[in-house]
Amino acid sequence: MIQDLTDTVASKVAAAFVEARHRAGIPAIGMVGTLIIITGEAGHYDALRAAQEAAREHPARILVVIARPGGKGKPRLDAEVRFLGDSGPGETGVLRLHGELADHAESVLLPLLLPDAPVIAWWPGEGPAVPAADPVGNLATRRITDSAATAEPLATLEVLRDGYRPGDTDLAWTRLTSWRTVLAATLDQPFDPITSGKVSCEAGSPSAVLLAIWLRLALGVPIEQEDSEGPGVTEVRLTTTTGDIVLARPDGRLAHLTRPGQPEREVALHQRDTVEIISEEMRRLDPDDVYAEALAHVGQPG
Repeated sequence: MIQDLTDTVASKVAAAFVEARHRAGIPAIGMVGTLIIITGEAGHYDALRAAQEAAREHPARILVVIARPGGKGKPRLDAEVRFLGDSGPGETGVLRLHGELADHAESVLLPLLLPDAPVIAWWPGEGPAVPAADPVGNLATRRITDSAATAEPLATLEVLRDGYRPGDTDLAWTRLTSWRTVLAATLDQPFDPITSGKVSCEAGSPSAVLLAIWLRLALGVPIEQEDSEGPGVTEVRLTTTTGDIVLARPDGRLAHLTRPGQPEREVALHQRDTVEIISEEMRRLDPDDVYAEALAHVGQPG
């Protein structure tokens, strides 16, 4: 069931959610929290679709905020509310804020947050310099940006470094989870002293910057970055006193791991889509101290 509410108020949107749950006989207790997506008209469809797919694993109330500032008309809220069954096991509200109301999204969102449940704010495109200081970000316990989706990813990474607060994270970091897991497992086995390393990735990738920093901090050796044709990160090469440890993924799907004196083996390391990485962020709601440490070293010589 989809209900359109034109020129409405937040209390009526909240009442529509409650009425739908009562009709379905399903309480909101099983929902993990509220996911707020702050985006534009052009990008909201893909972000909403990814969030709804992620909500199949982590049922949540999804609120999409589309600001339409300007114009001479009075402030107006138009809402599209989708109930259980139309948007997976959760519930969805698409909120279009017109005129001056676009600058006060937090006042519309506050009555719509699930009580006593975590709030996650996600900017799929350009986000604020200090997510925690943003009026919407201030409502959230977890704030997700995506530096790779901005016009200048590496410059954005430095802005996020300066504006970091506990609870912030970036999808450029989340995309590295599989790489970090495989590398940590590889280095958990005996190996000869590592003297240097190199990360190969498509040009301008903030993920490559964060991965190189993480390796440098973990291993205490210089880690270079090298451009490749992609997709994403394509290779990590760690030079030891007896040869190279190499994890290479040239096709974005299957990786090959080689170690000195051992046969090559294949490792599943596909490029994860937005659904997978948003699902990961919805599982982890506590501050990511490892990300914070890596981000703090952005811009420092390696």
